Amino acid sequence: MKAPLPVASAGIGLRRALLGALQEAPADAFDFLECAPDNWIGIGGRFGAALEQLSARYPLTCHGLSLSLGGVAPLDETFLARVRRFLDRHQVALYSEHLSYCTDDGHLYDLMPIPFTEEAVRHVASRIRRVQEVLGRRIAVENVSYYAAPYRAMDEVDFVNAVLAEADCDLLLDVNNIYVNAINHGYDAHDFLTRMPTARIVSYHIAGHYDEADDLKVDTHGAAVKEDVWSLLQSAYRVHGVHPTLLERDFNFPAMPVLLAEVERIRDLQRAAAGLQAPVSAHG
Repeated sequence: MKAPLPVASAGIGLRRALLGALQEAPADAFDFLECAPDNWIGIGGRFGAALEQLSARYPLTCHGLSLSLGGVAPLDETFLARVRRFLDRHQVALYSEHLSYCTDDGHLYDLMPIPFTEEAVRHVASRIRRVQEVLGRRIAVENVSYYAAPYRAMDEVDFVNAVLAEADCDLLLDVNNIYVNAINHGYDAHDFLTRMPTARIVSYHIAGHYDEADDLKVDTHGAAVKEDVWSLLQSAYRVHGVHPTLLERDFNFPAMPVLLAEVERIRDLQRAAAGLQAPVSAHG
């Protein structure tokens, strides 16, 4: 396993549509790449060769899509063993998954919300502990966006904190998801942010969303990051400190210089949080 990423580092998602542009980007254009191992395990040919080349040039983090940590079906330990081999092969220092479920007699191809109950805390935490045991490493879980809550015996912020404590795992804090959920469910984003456990945060995600209405935001990863979300990221750095931060973009890809400008903005905020003067950017 490679050493952990520097706290002040900015990454971009490794997407197949971006492979050529990522390979051609200047060496200092970004600090790390993130991929979903679910989409890359067993892939060969030119895609596999591109992955090998990029993971040799840049540190690679992994963000899973299909463990279904909140699901009721047994964990797929055969798949987990394949994930472990993938993480070891690419010397992945950080692996994360979603605090959600995505299966019910098969894959649902969406991230479904978990009931915010004590029973769910115990259930999910036990599955996270088992995942960490099989993978032989700590994992981080990510707070997810959701549009309907199946049952809320506790607030989302208390549920997230309880799962982290019970499972003894880390947190990948998705800043855009906090903003989207705060608008959609009527709570204060800064209060939620402040109540996250600083000591468990190992990374941040930031992304764009779609403004369906003033009181309905959709987490799409298909647009530029909104100014309010940039402001919330700045607050996260101030409250919890700087950590590796990933720009998520899944479709509607602009020209690579536009994406790199957003990566550079992450770096600018990190430098500002550290009290450093930002150098002249080669990409901005």
